[in-house]
Amino acid sequence: MKKYPIYSIQRFNCNSVQSDFYVNTFQNHLVTHPFVEEPHRHNFYLLAFFTKGSGTHEIDFDTFDVRPGSVFMLQPGQMHHWSLSEDIDGYVVFYSPEMYNLYFGEKDLDIFPFYFSNATKPEIVLSKQEVEGLSPYFEMILKESESNELFKKDKIINLLDVIHIDLARKYQETVAPEIHSYNSKLKQFSQLLEKNFSTEKSAAFYAEALHITLKHLNRICNETVNKTTTELVSDRIILEAKRMLIDKKLLINEVATKLGYDDYSYFVRFFKKNTRMTPKEFRLSRS
Repeated sequence: MKKYPIYSIQRFNCNSVQSDFYVNTFQNHLVTHPFVEEPHRHNFYLLAFFTKGSGTHEIDFDTFDVRPGSVFMLQPGQMHHWSLSEDIDGYVVFYSPEMYNLYFGEKDLDIFPFYFSNATKPEIVLSKQEVEGLSPYFEMILKESESNELFKKDKIINLLDVIHIDLARKYQETVAPEIHSYNSKLKQFSQLLEKNFSTEKSAAFYAEALHITLKHLNRICNETVNKTTTELVSDRIILEAKRMLIDKKLLINEVATKLGYDDYSYFVRFFKKNTRMTPKEFRLSRS
């Protein structure tokens, strides 16, 4: 039976006591950790920045092309794997939310638009000029991580923050062009959904919990991610169902029960309506 592990940063820092940060060139990363090309999950944030090569990157069952300028921003818990050319290169950075949030105190990682929710797109493609502008920051982080200079961690975190700011500006321009007050409500909804999707399926529940009308919540969802509240709830349930289904230790009816569906037949219909295949067909397609 296949297992789909959840890796911690310690898994990559085998010879270090550092447990909240990891950086490497992508080429070296694949040489020392070839297992990352198989499907897996992390309990940390990940930035992958490609400067050379090609391939594909599957994130939570969506496939993205990899090319020079591709940047991927992954949140804890997302399942992914790569299929990459031999000449691939770039940089990869792992970091815990505690490392970032505790350092800055008054701002968290989820202020950045690509970390607002599970529904946000995890990809940006930079121009050649933007690649040349961003590369030195990654190179400085890599150099700093190998040094024993004074204020080493402070410099690394501040360089990482500059990268986040530049990526957020690009993301806002190309992926989510409008900044408005709806973003904070979307974040609140996403946090609420993450805690309750297995027990609460009704869009009305989330609107009431946020103290707004369902009509207003639908407007927020439509204008920020171009989906209705019900679609976002369904998307989150389907994503978790897929994650569970590829773990063959779980029977399909157990997956349904864990997701709050006592009626197995209803779960099968719901899954097929949203994916165009039954849970069994999906599981077989991932074998």
